[in-house]
Amino acid sequence: MIYFEKVSKTYKNGDKVLDCVTFKIEPREFVSIVGHSGAGKTTLLKMLLAEDHPTEGFVFFGSSDVSKLKKDQKNKFRRKVGVIFQDFRLLPHKTAYENVSFAMEAAGRTEEEIESDVPHVLELVDLGDKMWNFPHELSGGEKQRLAIARAIVNQPDLLIADEPTGNLDPINTFEIVQILKKINELGTTVILTTHNKGVIDSVGKRVITMDKGRVTRDDKSGKFSL
Repeated sequence: MIYFEKVSKTYKNGDKVLDCVTFKIEPREFVSIVGHSGAGKTTLLKMLLAEDHPTEGFVFFGSSDVSKLKKDQKNKFRRKVGVIFQDFRLLPHKTAYENVSFAMEAAGRTEEEIESDVPHVLELVDLGDKMWNFPHELSGGEKQRLAIARAIVNQPDLLIADEPTGNLDPINTFEIVQILKKINELGTTVILTTHNKGVIDSVGKRVITMDKGRVTRDDKSGKFSL
């Protein structure tokens, strides 16, 4: 379970970007977080990844207070989390296979595991026939699917998708949403941030709306309200 308990964040310049935020996310939930630019979505994700810390309150992932993890504990914790970004962040000089295998190597997986798991996860995102292509040989949608494959290959408990369809056309956006839903159905908790009403409507899951650092709505039925 993920639990934000009365989390506030104020920077040294006096900017308050989060204000007493409280919510919990159960295992295997699919939750979308929406809000205008500056609403606090990115800061929430940074807190969850232990890249930033609350000024007040607590962020729990399971029984762990994320803000109090030591360096070696953070590295171990982050292996439980896969992250997808709007700008893909692929390694340009590595093939699709190598981009995914690199993530497994970094996690200390064996060569046998890599040879078994990489083709499987590329098939899952419909890139089995692009295994030896480089990122510049892939379309925008294919690049994002490759980024998803890299994020899930180590079987994380949580997948964070930060504006994953922001650079994609409607057709590729639909395909990415379907893959995220499939990953969630297979048992992974998914947190999605987006400005796209169509994405929220097609997901049809819980939506947390933020405004000026506060949670203003928490709808179970996937309503988009900004």
